[in-house]
Amino acid sequence: MAAMRVAFVFSALLGSAAMAADPVIGLWKTEPDRKMLTSHIEIRACATKFCGRVREAFDIYGASVKTRNVGHELFWDVEPLGGGRYGNGRVFVPLLNVEAKASLELKGDMLKVTGCKGLVCDGQTWVRLK
Repeated sequence: MAAMRVAFVFSALLGSAAMAADPVIGLWKTEPDRKMLTSHIEIRACATKFCGRVREAFDIYGASVKTRNVGHELFWDVEPLGGGRYGNGRVFVPLLNVEAKASLELKGDMLKVTGCKGLVCDGQTWVRLK
C-alpha cells in the first residue's frame, strides 16, 4: 500500500513537471476586442490541465486600464491533445457574457484561441510576450 502511494506521488510530480515545461505556458497578448482593448493573459498549469487568467488590460494607446475582467479566469480545464493542440475546456467571452467550448492551437509564438457555442465559433490569435 505504501509503495502504491509513493508511486502515485512520484507520477503526480512527474506530470506536474511535464506540464510546467509545456510551450503554451506563458504570457500572451490578445488582439484588440470590440472596445479596442487588448489584454495580457497568463496561461498556467492547473493540475493536469491549463487555465488562463487576465493579468492586465490596455487601451488603444497602451495605457493600463481597469476592467472587471482583470484577475478573472478567461478559460479553464483545457487539456493538451498533442501536436500543439489543446481542447475540451471552457472559455468565457466577457464582451458577450457567454461561456463556450475552448480550443487552442499553438504555432511558434502564435496561439489561435477559439470558443464555440453550438455551431457558432469565433476566436483570436494571440502573440507570446514571454
